[in-house]
Amino acid sequence: MTVENDSSPPSASETTTITNNIVFDETDVLYEEDCLRNQYSVKTWFRYIDHIKDGPNEKINLVYERALRELPGSYKLWQSYLKLRRKQIRSKCIIDPVYEETNNTFERSLVFMHKMPRIWLDYCQFLMDQCKITRTRRVFDRAIRALPITQHNRIWPLYIKFVTTYPEISDTATRVYKRYLKLQPECAEEYMDYLKEIGNLDECAKYYIEILNRENFTSRQGKTTHQLWNELCELVSKNPTKIKSVPVEAIIRQGILKYKDQVGQLWTSLADYYIRSGCFEKARDIFEEAIESVLTVRDFTQVFDAYAQSEEGLISALMNKSNDDDDDDDDDEITEDDDLELELRLARLEYLMDRRPLMLNSVLLRQNPHNVNEWLKRVKLYGEQYDKIIETFTTAAQTVDPKICTGKFQDLWIAFAQFYDKHQQPDEARFIYGKAVKVNFRNVDDLAAVWCAWCEMEIQHEKPNEAIKLMERATVLPRHKIDYYDTNETVQLRLHKNLKLWSFYVDLEECYGTFQTCKAVYDRILDLRIATPQIIMNYALYLEENKYFEDAFRTYEKGIALFKWPNVYDIWLTYLCKFVERYSDGSKLERARDLFEQCLEHCQPKFAKNLYLLYAKLEEQHGLDRRALKIYERATNAVEPKEKEEMFNIYIKRCGEMQGITATREIYEKAIESLNEERAVRDICLRYADLERKLGEIDRARAIYSHCSQMCDPRIHNDFWQTWKEFEIKHGNEDTMREMLRIKRSVQATYNVQVNYMAAQMMATSMVEETPTTQVS
Repeated sequence: MTVENDSSPPSASETTTITNNIVFDETDVLYEEDCLRNQYSVKTWFRYIDHIKDGPNEKINLVYERALRELPGSYKLWQSYLKLRRKQIRSKCIIDPVYEETNNTFERSLVFMHKMPRIWLDYCQFLMDQCKITRTRRVFDRAIRALPITQHNRIWPLYIKFVTTYPEISDTATRVYKRYLKLQPECAEEYMDYLKEIGNLDECAKYYIEILNRENFTSRQGKTTHQLWNELCELVSKNPTKIKSVPVEAIIRQGILKYKDQVGQLWTSLADYYIRSGCFEKARDIFEEAIESVLTVRDFTQVFDAYAQSEEGLISALMNKSNDDDDDDDDDEITEDDDLELELRLARLEYLMDRRPLMLNSVLLRQNPHNVNEWLKRVKLYGEQYDKIIETFTTAAQTVDPKICTGKFQDLWIAFAQFYDKHQQPDEARFIYGKAVKVNFRNVDDLAAVWCAWCEMEIQHEKPNEAIKLMERATVLPRHKIDYYDTNETVQLRLHKNLKLWSFYVDLEECYGTFQTCKAVYDRILDLRIATPQIIMNYALYLEENKYFEDAFRTYEKGIALFKWPNVYDIWLTYLCKFVERYSDGSKLERARDLFEQCLEHCQPKFAKNLYLLYAKLEEQHGLDRRALKIYERATNAVEPKEKEEMFNIYIKRCGEMQGITATREIYEKAIESLNEERAVRDICLRYADLERKLGEIDRARAIYSHCSQMCDPRIHNDFWQTWKEFEIKHGNEDTMREMLRIKRSVQATYNVQVNYMAAQMMATSMVEETPTTQVS
């Protein structure tokens, strides 16, 4: 590009020559006279111009010149004249002299119109079309100096467009942009985009840092500070050779501390920066540091994948280099150093992959150091590394808080002790257990599990006496009374009431202790009032096995006194069965009766059936039939409604066997009155009618059929009516058959009325529901 010099305006002789060549018509005389009379009227001159608009350009231009000589301060005349001059030369080459004449016209207009931004804009655009770079830049600068600052915003967009059009003048464009940003600092992102286009990434990174340091900066493109940080990190990491004046590592590390949700991406960007810079060892250090510091699995995955990919890339580059060397020169052999470096990198990649589970476990532990399951998983990952496992157990025991831990903290201590025990170091295992029982666990059961595990270890080493001594230590009563559910007290003080521990103690005494010591442990459980029904039954069974039957019965009675219904049901049932079995000869009949009466006094209907049947069986074997039948009768009232039918059937069967079939009539009638379910009543009625038929009481059977018919719909229960019909055919006559048919029609009509009534009710309800909806519509 060449720099052009400003041309001087046309001389007077040239103007005279042009004037001499212009021919005026007779019609122009009127307008000339009008202009002479009103030479300071803009409208007069525009009427004259409008009259000659189809004439030659020289004539129109001359009239404009004359008008502007009289009215040099008219913006309207200058704007119209300049527009006309540009239109006249639109089809000509930019090196034509008329372009320079037009430029001179713009210069003359700016003598008077230097405060008019429109004139400046048109002049600048005209010069831009002529590709006069230096002259255009100077005119833009003159415009900015001439116009007030409030109108600069009209000049700058065109100025920026001009300087960014030519990549060859990028330095000039940068300086112009900096001047522009002093006026419009919010346009910084446009400047940074331009710097990226021209490849001035160092300056771009500087400006990114500058706008990020502004607390009140607002992006015109709607980007957040976080997005700008990401763009900066991506820029500096991918272009290490082009960015020299910016502390890249410090910037990215600051972002790592500031944006916790993008830690993985930022670490990867920092490592990528060093990889692109050729500092592979430094990049590896960055990856290792990142893996040791990230707190989430997502960030770890990003960093580890990038780490593995970089190692694979280096290995691929070495292998490709070796292949290229082989192709270029067959005589040159690959040196041992190249083989050694390749093997070293392969070993590093393999070691990295082997460490991945352990690294991931470290991330999870940094995320939640109180996760017991992850600590135990870490121990498994170390395999047979003895020192590492001990170090892990020790660190976990010192780190995990039992009150807020995830998982079972006692499992960690038990696993620690079992590790020593597995490696034939029982003394060390006992030391660990001794430490564990002093830990203030979250729950009493956790501490009890540690004591039980300790005792199991002693048993495995064939030291049952030591295990019993440990249980004695664990169950020592505190000096003052302690509430088991008082969380303000330590678990060690509440341990003496833990049922899990006492159950283990009892099992230990039964296996390795004496009868007296075992009985003493059971008695202590009862004294502490922590026994369950199962413990009561186990204690009684243990006494029975040792032939202490009365002591066993007293144990049952203690359990009955401790519990209420329904928990006491199993104790009562076991007690009564054992008692009846023990005195099967009936020698303690009255005592057994008293026990049954005590049991049934507060028995719930849900559990009454088995107890009544057991009581009745006792009376049948050793008592009176009359008492047994009374018990069956009581049972029909005491059991649940769903069990009444079965109870009545048993009652009828036993009564028939004891007192004859005729004695069951009252039971049948009571069952018909008592049962609520129609199906059960129908079955009882059919059986009752069949009984009367067998006894020859035809009228009684017919009356029963008539009573039962009222609950048998002929459309549903056709089998009942068929049975009655067969009965009348065999034992009745024409009148009784007609009566049966009349009752059938009556019952069917009753059910039809009920069905019709229900249908009418449903229709009425639906109409009532539809009426408000219609009104709303």
